[in-house]
Amino acid sequence: MKGPLFYSKILLFGEYGIIKDSKGLSIPYNFYNGALKVDENPTKQAQESNESLKRFVSHLKGLDKSLVTFDIETLQQDVDAGMYFDSSIPQGYGVGSSGALVAAIYDKYAIDKITVLENLTREKLLKLKAIFSQMESFFHGKSSGLDPLNSYLSLPILINSQDNIEATGIPSQKAEGKGAVFLLDSGIVGETAPMVSIFMENMKNEGFRSMLKDQFIKHTDACVDDFLKGDMKSLFKNTKQLSKVVLNNFKPMIPAQFHELWKKGIETNDYYLKLCGSGGGGYILGFTENIDKAKEALAGQKLEVVYNF
Repeated sequence: MKGPLFYSKILLFGEYGIIKDSKGLSIPYNFYNGALKVDENPTKQAQESNESLKRFVSHLKGLDKSLVTFDIETLQQDVDAGMYFDSSIPQGYGVGSSGALVAAIYDKYAIDKITVLENLTREKLLKLKAIFSQMESFFHGKSSGLDPLNSYLSLPILINSQDNIEATGIPSQKAEGKGAVFLLDSGIVGETAPMVSIFMENMKNEGFRSMLKDQFIKHTDACVDDFLKGDMKSLFKNTKQLSKVVLNNFKPMIPAQFHELWKKGIETNDYYLKLCGSGGGGYILGFTENIDKAKEALAGQKLEVVYNF
């Protein structure tokens, strides 16, 4: 048995801000994917995934039945038969490893599921997001439900506010374009829950709250608008500001050995770095107007281009 593939995602803009109603833009990233599978001779990794699925099934049994119901009997049988999530998506890297798993389980076992083929009204998108938020809370404690939504629909998603989301189109890539969005591998696994609790702790501070509203959310919203309009000049101006705000106010979320590189990008304008997901490790997201310059400036780092313009 092998199920359909579900892809990783990248939240281009909106990390942390979307908790407080900033805009956000999330895009599928097809480089990594995962699928539900049963093997005759499972590897150690497959067995660990299966153990985790067993605990996940117990979590699903406790979800609000008026929101979502599953064919628990079949799911339980498949898990007992050794089903696991076969995934190339790195865990703790901010590219939605648990989101893809949640999407796969919903797709296969949800009863009366909302499908990708029907007319996706705002109500349906919000309902899916609410379902995925409940399902994914098993992995993170608190989840917006956006990662699974992105993985399930395989479409870019524009978050206007918490209760206003829509599938959107993004400017098409230019293969020869010098401008690029890239991922930088920090080499460290990040844990979402501790980072979110640092953020929530900071939110008790009035200065932090007003910085979030007046600077972080302002530049995040502008970046989303610029990116969707294809206004790259303005995008880089706003990304630079965003990069500064993050360096000054989200230090614990940036792995220590990247503080200097982060600063160097802002000073030289060769590239601008921002958090990818909750930070603390995993990937760091980079934006550059000239990918060759950025590669030179970041020589020795592991860098993957995800979008050219």
